[in-house]
Amino acid sequence: MKRTIHSVTKVINFCYGHRLLNYPGKCQHLHGHNGIVEIEIESDSLDELGMVVDFEEIRNVVKGWIDRNLDHKMILCRQDPVIEFLTQMGEPMYLMDENPTAENIAKHIYKQAQSQGFQVKEVRLWETPSSYASYREE
Repeated sequence: MKRTIHSVTKVINFCYGHRLLNYPGKCQHLHGHNGIVEIEIESDSLDELGMVVDFEEIRNVVKGWIDRNLDHKMILCRQDPVIEFLTQMGEPMYLMDENPTAENIAKHIYKQAQSQGFQVKEVRLWETPSSYASYREE
């Protein structure tokens, strides 16, 4: 018997800065991105309205979290020595336990959405118009 899967994808735009620790290239320096997140949510059934989930609910919950925590923030590893200076300057930051690569940020958004009850299939983070990282769990 075939298993039926429905999915919806919400696209969320946000701006952020970061840098990569122990990286030998130009991304070792503070720099910014106009990021685009694609969050795909799936279900093997539809609700009483015929939806996987209302796009507005994704916007309110996931985009709301991104807006409060990641948008226009420096996303940095907790071990980054620049944190002390940015704190003194009053700069907004979001700290991660790992290097803030596109891969790790995508995983972080995935886990956050999942913790809010969404059946997340995959999160893609477009760091540039030609490069994205994705995270999913099998």
